[in-house]
Amino acid sequence: MGLSINYSGSFSNKASLEEMIEEVKDIAEIYKWKYSVANTRFPKNTIGKVEYDGELYGISFTPPSSETISLTFLSNGKMCCGARLKFFGNSDNENDKLYLYMLCAKTQYTGSTNHKIIIHLLKYLSQKYFQDFHLSDEGAYWETEDEALLEKNFKAYQDLIDGVASSIQLYPVKNNESFTDYFKRILQMLDNKRNQK
Repeated sequence: MGLSINYSGSFSNKASLEEMIEEVKDIAEIYKWKYSVANTRFPKNTIGKVEYDGELYGISFTPPSSETISLTFLSNGKMCCGARLKFFGNSDNENDKLYLYMLCAKTQYTGSTNHKIIIHLLKYLSQKYFQDFHLSDEGAYWETEDEALLEKNFKAYQDLIDGVASSIQLYPVKNNESFTDYFKRILQMLDNKRNQK
């Protein structure tokens, strides 16, 4: 639970992976974000293919209290992170293969300032290095660049998290109550509370 971004895309066959890595590395170092570099060059003539070699290419970075933002790709140029590759990379199931290329990162706990920096960085990179890039921002900043709306959305998510946490503390599980029934009860109480405002 928490405000997140969801994104997907491919690396442009007209762009330089090494150059992108250097630019992202510079940004990460400026903000003192941890980063990790994978392979820095795609194998020849692999971008755009269906098959991939099972290796990652690119860079990932982690702002404080954020989930990692992966700007890593398979040899075919499609965005993929290490966890997705591990869980879905060898699957024969067509639905599983769709998840291979869907990336997400929770930014709720890094705060709105870092969230804005991440969004602006991704906008810049998507124009220079990516193709078919799509991003869904639960903070709505990607779409609007409206700081007030972003703050409102961060607060709404935090209020929800706080409400669930306090409900769990105030209303423990009853004897012989299943977790499903417990969460239905808690969510109904939260909904009732929200409707009273």
